[in-house]
Amino acid sequence: MSRRPRRNHTAVFKAKVALAAIKGEKTLMELAQEFDIHANQITQWKSLLLEGAVGVFGGEAKAESAAVDLKTLHAKIGQLTLENDFLEGALTKAGLLSVKR
Repeated sequence: MSRRPRRNHTAVFKAKVALAAIKGEKTLMELAQEFDIHANQITQWKSLLLEGAVGVFGGEAKAESAAVDLKTLHAKIGQLTLENDFLEGALTKAGLLSVKR
C-alpha cells in the first residue's frame, strides 16, 4: 500500500469538519469516510474549535491585555518602592525624617 502525499487543508475545510463533528449527527467514522480524513484529526480539530470559541466573544483578548497591564504595574511598583527607599534614606541623613514608618 503506497502512502498518499501530505495534504494541507484550508481553515474553511477544517472548520466545516469540526462543526460537523460538534453537531453530532454522524459518527466520527462516518465523518472520516465522508471527508477522507482520519478520525483522530477530526477530534483534534474539534477540540481546537471548542478551545478557540472563547476568543470569539473577547474573553481571551482581555486576559492578554490584563497580563500586559499587570506586568507594567509591577514594574511601576518596583520603581516607586526604590524611590521611596532612596528618599527616606536621604531625609533621614539630612535629619528631616526621624520617625520610621
